[in-house]
Amino acid sequence: MSTTITPTVALSFNDIPKPSPSKPSLSQPIVIMHGLFGSKQNWKALSKALATRLNTQVFTTDLRNHGESEHSKDHDYPHMAGDVARFINEQSLEKPIVIGHSMGGKVAMNLALKKQTPLDRIVVVDMAPVKVKLSADFAKYVIAMKEIQQANVQKQSEADAILKKCVPDLGVRQFLLTNLKRNASGDGYSFRVPIETLGASLEKLGQFDFVPGQDRYDGKSLFIRGGRSGYIKEREMGLINDFFPHARVETLDTGHWVHAEKPDEFLRLVTEFATEK
Repeated sequence: MSTTITPTVALSFNDIPKPSPSKPSLSQPIVIMHGLFGSKQNWKALSKALATRLNTQVFTTDLRNHGESEHSKDHDYPHMAGDVARFINEQSLEKPIVIGHSMGGKVAMNLALKKQTPLDRIVVVDMAPVKVKLSADFAKYVIAMKEIQQANVQKQSEADAILKKCVPDLGVRQFLLTNLKRNASGDGYSFRVPIETLGASLEKLGQFDFVPGQDRYDGKSLFIRGGRSGYIKEREMGLINDFFPHARVETLDTGHWVHAEKPDEFLRLVTEFATEK
C-alpha cells in the first residue's frame, strides 16, 4: 500500500532587517509563530521592538490556513512544524531562535523535539507540553464565524453583533475579526481563514504526541506563562523539565495573551533570555 505524503506549504512572512548592521548584534535571527486564528500582524509592534533591542533580523510568519499563507486540509502540529522547518531552510537561517504563542508554542515544541532543523533556543508563550482538550470557547468561535460567513455581512459591525451573542469579550471579538476581509468584488465581507478546516482540526490541536523521558530537547528553553490563564498548570511544571531539561519558566500577571497584555515585561524576559550565554 502506498503512503501519501502531504507536502509542506509556503508560509507568508514579514521580514524585519537588522536595524544597525555596523553595531554589535545578536547573531541568531528570530522566527515568531502566532496562535490559533492569529496572524503575523499580531506581532507587528513586538517584532520591531525585538529587532531594535537585539539588533537582529526578525521574521513573523503566518502558519498554514492563517493570514496570507496557503490553505491545506491538513492542520496539525507535524504539518505546521514541517512548514516552519521548510521556511527556516528556504531562508537559510542558521540556528534561529523560535518564539511561539499558544498553537505556535506547540509548533515550536514540535520543531525542537523532532529536531527537524537546528535551533539555538526556543520561547514558548503560555502553552504546556501536554495533550489537552481545547477550551469549548474555540468551538463557539467557529460556530459564530460560520454564521457570519453565511450571513454575507456588509459591515464589520454586523459581524461583531453576531459574534457578540457568544463572545462577550470585546478584545476577543476584535482579535477574531482581524480575519474578516472585504470580498474582492467589494460586496460584503468574508473570513480569509478556512473555517471548516480549522473547526474540524480543534481536536488535533489539543494533541502532543511525545513521550516524557524519551523525547527531549537539550537546548535552552524559556516558557512564559500567564498567571491567570490556566494554560500551564503547576502540576505540569515537571513535564516541562522532562521534555526540556534546561527550561526556565517565568510567570506574568496576565491571561492567555501574555505578550499583548504585558508587552514591556515580555520583551524584557525575551531580550534577557536571547542574550544569555
